[in-house]
Amino acid sequence: MELLEEGKRVFQICNACRYCEGFCAVFPALERRLELSPGDVNYLANLCHDCGECYYSCPYAPPHEFDVNVPRVLAEVRRESYRRFAWPGFLSRWLGRTGPALTLAILGLPMVFLIGALLFTDPAVFFSAHSVAEGSFYAIVPHTVMVSSFGLVGVCVLLALAVGFAAFWRDVGEGRGTLFSLPALSRAAWDALRLRYLNGGGEGCAYPEEIPSQARRRFHHLTFYGFALCFAATTVAAFYHNVLGWEAPYPFWSVPVLLGSVGGVGLLVGPVGLLWLKLDRNPETADQGQTSMDVAFLVLLFLTSLTGMLLLVLRETAAMSITLVVHLGIVMGLFLTLPYGKFVHGFYRFGALVRNAKEQRR
Repeated sequence: MELLEEGKRVFQICNACRYCEGFCAVFPALERRLELSPGDVNYLANLCHDCGECYYSCPYAPPHEFDVNVPRVLAEVRRESYRRFAWPGFLSRWLGRTGPALTLAILGLPMVFLIGALLFTDPAVFFSAHSVAEGSFYAIVPHTVMVSSFGLVGVCVLLALAVGFAAFWRDVGEGRGTLFSLPALSRAAWDALRLRYLNGGGEGCAYPEEIPSQARRRFHHLTFYGFALCFAATTVAAFYHNVLGWEAPYPFWSVPVLLGSVGGVGLLVGPVGLLWLKLDRNPETADQGQTSMDVAFLVLLFLTSLTGMLLLVLRETAAMSITLVVHLGIVMGLFLTLPYGKFVHGFYRFGALVRNAKEQRR
């Protein structure tokens, strides 16, 4: 509650000043309010894209006695909102705990997959080279094991994300049926797909430093669309297997491999670029807990893509088996941490964009 009160204090000063109203959606949305509830503060914090322009333009930023630091306060509010809306609630303690999350995803789960494969796979099969023949992956990890384990985790992750988003949507003052407004959804989707509000005042983010740049927007595009292409590759592969009866691995020229390769490159370049920008960012505008969440998520995305690309290159060698189980373990780690890490910001931010679009129409 103390953090929300600080957010209200900062916003009251901003609403009186209004110098930053052209930078993003946050300040026009703020100006539509005479009073701020805790839900309003959470809404505005998740509408913020953390471009940093308002910090460098603010006449009341530190060392001014008003101590207005909008990016840092809103980052702290966002992290607290992730914790409050996480479900089940006892798992919210994972938020911001980079070390345990990365240890589980990078070491623990790959080791579980490796031990399981060694226990139930003939060593002569596990340590030998494989041709690119249908079903060679399933000789190492059976298809039923992949589907059952990832299917169960996937259902739990979707449930956790849905419950968390519903709690956020109620908190910002919206009802259950108000989300499904086609004009608002289409406008929010268009803003999200373009990363419109990473454009700052028009020249890009004041990130990592004061000079505006489009670098963050471009790296975000690579990461987002890389992830989307990899998801599309997985969807097409599932169609191949379950409808057409074609088993992985697939040829280099096949649709799943082409989509996954292009997406994989995006998930290598994008996260590295974002990590580089974070290392160089002005620490005065950042929340350390939020930064830790960001770093953990970006590292997992990068390692998921790296091991996937290595699997593509090594799938006809004796290293295929170990690469496959390590890749599956890291992907499982990424899945398990999605509702309790930076991934949730996409859902809450999209909800904030939908509400913003509705308010603009009204």
